[in-house]
Amino acid sequence: MFDIVIRHGRIVDGSGNPWFYGDVAVENGRIVQVGRVDGPARAVFDADGLVVAPGFIDSHSHADFVCAAVPAAESKIMQGVTTEVVGQCGLAQAPVNPKTLADLQAYLAPFIPKGVELDWSWQSLDDYLRRIESQGNSTNLAFLVGHGTLRLAVMGFEDREPTAAELEKMKALLAESMAAGAWGLSTGLIYPPGCFAETEELVELARVAAAAGGVYVSHIRNEGDRLVPAVEEAIRIGETAKIPVCISHHKAAGRANWGKTKQTLALMEAARRRGVDVTFDVYPYTAGNTLLSALIPGWAQAGSVEQMLQHLKNAESRARIKKDIAEGIPGWENLAKSAGWDNILLGGCTVHKEFEGKTLAEVAALSGKDPADALLDLLLDERGEATISLFTIDEEEMQGLLAHPLAAVGSDGWASAVTGPLAQGKPHPRAFGTFPRVLRRYVRELGLLTLEEAVRKMTSATAQRYGLADRGLLRPGYAADIVAFDPEEIEDTATYENPFRYPKGIHYVLVNGKLSVGEGQLQGVHGTVLRRKQ
Repeated sequence: MFDIVIRHGRIVDGSGNPWFYGDVAVENGRIVQVGRVDGPARAVFDADGLVVAPGFIDSHSHADFVCAAVPAAESKIMQGVTTEVVGQCGLAQAPVNPKTLADLQAYLAPFIPKGVELDWSWQSLDDYLRRIESQGNSTNLAFLVGHGTLRLAVMGFEDREPTAAELEKMKALLAESMAAGAWGLSTGLIYPPGCFAETEELVELARVAAAAGGVYVSHIRNEGDRLVPAVEEAIRIGETAKIPVCISHHKAAGRANWGKTKQTLALMEAARRRGVDVTFDVYPYTAGNTLLSALIPGWAQAGSVEQMLQHLKNAESRARIKKDIAEGIPGWENLAKSAGWDNILLGGCTVHKEFEGKTLAEVAALSGKDPADALLDLLLDERGEATISLFTIDEEEMQGLLAHPLAAVGSDGWASAVTGPLAQGKPHPRAFGTFPRVLRRYVRELGLLTLEEAVRKMTSATAQRYGLADRGLLRPGYAADIVAFDPEEIEDTATYENPFRYPKGIHYVLVNGKLSVGEGQLQGVHGTVLRRKQ
């Protein structure tokens, strides 16, 4: 007797092949038959009129910011996501050096809602993964090692090259983390302390990840006026270190830079022709989301969050920051200038809740201040604990990226819920709607993607990129991560104004062979940590 049989579904198996009608049988957490299934089952789900697909895999997620405290966060599982690749943008919660833990906690504070209590009882990545394994999670989690976290553990927020001994210590921490089951190395090269690293440092670390079979995943150094050189750097790191590359949330940010992805796609295609394994992920929105502090230059953030606050209080430093925002600095991605004050939307605040959902232009007008002063005062009042959405992406260009064969889908969102401590602020709607949005807008309404290609980009494309060998396809022997949805009803309902809304049209979600979502309700927490085998 099978544990579960899903009958009469339109099967889209994740490979990109045409759909077919059939059944899926599950036993002991694994898919055992796909096609015509005869025999009884302990539970039978009727999928007549539904698409049955592999559980969606979020190529770029920040669910690890809260998973150690809130394992049942519903925002991803309710949209059909069963696996998330976390530890992105160089920002992760392990490994930890007790001597610099306070700096890491202060820097990550904007991502952790008030009331979510982390005990920070771990040091190594293995410690942290054991913590998650002991309690479970709504989704499966595949962890990357954050370069910024490594650098902070070894040398804090210092703006300099590491000594030979410091570099060796970072390499040793990375090797230890890869041995614990990490899937690769991530960088966030617009954020401190990652932005202080030179290419050679990244190559040396990427070689360590490559030796363990990992991937180099990069929020590149610039997504605006220096987008092309930033992509060239990522490719160069991959080519030199002989490691696969995934460029995170690829885009051309700012109207002045729209169209540049034609060049970057050509660079990636040329690199692949000469044997460099480079791909990218993309989210289906025209706004990104980041820290409010990302609007000020890196020199003003060196040292620690506390030192950043001192710069904001100092008249000379404030004048220099304002000058840098107005005029720019060579090599720095000036997000405020590329977006414009009207296109920067406040997300989460801890002090000025009245500003959530307002643009910085509106905040300046309400405060009677120059926009740059309003920004710096807000950063100071919030002690850096604020997030923003930036509307900098051209819809047509984003569609071109989404449709490209090298693209996978990633939300770049963190875990959330419609009630409880995670339901704070105005988070980007992608946390609740990324995958249904692709199926609703870009498959059903616009026809940009076929159903089969969209599902491939949301399943096997990411599984292949990271080496998740038993996920991303409906195949006998594969883990039974499965989603069943109505292709005519599936719809993202979260908006920038009202982000805490679950999607429509998701009927069933299985994680590791157990029902996690049934008829729009969370049924249980069945995800775990996926460790890379060495």
